[in-house]
Amino acid sequence: MADLMTESNLVNRSIAILGMGATGRSVARYLSLKGVSFSWFDSRTEPAALAEVTASYPNTKIVTGPFHNEMWVGIDLAVVSPGISLSEPAIVNARKNGLEIIGDLALFLAAAEAPVVAISGSNGKSTVTTLLGEMAKASGIDAGVGGNLGVPMLDLLANGRQLYVVELSSFQLELINDLKDAVACLLNISPDHMDRYKTLDDYVTAKQRIFQGAVSIVSNRDDSLINLPSVEQSDVTTFGLDAPLEGQYGVTNHQDRDYLCCGDERLILVDSIAMKGRHNLANALAALALGSAAGLKLSAVLDTLQNFKGLPHRCEVVTTIDEVLFIDDSKGTNVGATVAAIEGFGSESAPNLLLIAGGQGKGQDFNDLRSAASRFVKYGIFYGEDAQKIEDALQSTINVRRVETVESAVNHAKQSAVAGDIVLFSPACASFDLFAGFEERGRHFQRAVLSSKCTTLDRSDQGALC
Repeated sequence: MADLMTESNLVNRSIAILGMGATGRSVARYLSLKGVSFSWFDSRTEPAALAEVTASYPNTKIVTGPFHNEMWVGIDLAVVSPGISLSEPAIVNARKNGLEIIGDLALFLAAAEAPVVAISGSNGKSTVTTLLGEMAKASGIDAGVGGNLGVPMLDLLANGRQLYVVELSSFQLELINDLKDAVACLLNISPDHMDRYKTLDDYVTAKQRIFQGAVSIVSNRDDSLINLPSVEQSDVTTFGLDAPLEGQYGVTNHQDRDYLCCGDERLILVDSIAMKGRHNLANALAALALGSAAGLKLSAVLDTLQNFKGLPHRCEVVTTIDEVLFIDDSKGTNVGATVAAIEGFGSESAPNLLLIAGGQGKGQDFNDLRSAASRFVKYGIFYGEDAQKIEDALQSTINVRRVETVESAVNHAKQSAVAGDIVLFSPACASFDLFAGFEERGRHFQRAVLSSKCTTLDRSDQGALC
């Protein structure tokens, strides 16, 4: 059966792009390069990119304002941006009436002429996507790296590409039925975006769609929420923090030293991996498995693990002050990410963490923090829109304090911490109550930490923090 998303078929369709965000604009660029015309709808009255879009596409029909059933007249294909919920009444009705609804992922998979590695998960997907991209680069492979992370996937398409490594969100996966022989990796699942999904099962179902049509699967055997599809066992590679079976990836101890391994083959000392935190061992194992599936050079893969320190604001070491370590995990935007960070840096001997958390909770259940907090957190400092909800969940488990700002939280942590403690900024929430995004939130945290130890970080995207 012919692929309905190929260029020759698209020119015969009456297409609407929904949304003027980064994804919607990438779809417009892709269709324009193919000579495919389209209309453009955005449910906001004044989208931020409206002036840019109007100037760039002067002959395109552009409609803003709330979606309605009449806007579909003459349209037979809609490309929906991931930020737009499929539960929008106008979209629900259109699908019932037979309108074909796709996302940018379907267009990308139809156009990609090199192997694709698709990575999803509630946490760690940006780290693993970037890490695998660096491994490909070290292997001398021309790889396009992006998707939900950084460059929209349609903008990655280029002649001569040898590999694509794309991060996929649950929103992007909602509309895919066939991954078209890509390598699929599901890192983990924990509750997230519960303001968009009615139930956890709905969210899990969206994530699990990444397995459909995959040529091979890499999955976390430690995660009970992941249900592998019925496929040939040889097509599945698992990773976990235990000793693995033959052909699988895990951790073993040899002469009192921990190693990442494949089966009984020791690959790399845990102590030599640049990324810090026990949870990052799972990310490293996933990248090892994916590197093997993508045919990367093992030497390049291992060298990358020794040099890649992680992404900004993802369990990033900021500094040490008076023997207290400060960690920026501003990208910890859900409870699962914060639990992973707590368990990754917590000491088994005694609670050693001062946790700073808060923001917009997205309908999450903060009671899920209790188990990890009771084992590893000595003090919780909470701020922002849903600080009270976090405090209510944890005040019977740990000592807590509520403050108004990130800066106040850092100052209080500095006063309370003692040598050997770790101040962990892992908000477990979205940032939009006080900040434009997790990056800005992380910069605020780092500035507050460094206010008594002024320095300039060697990173162009942040510049001087003092």
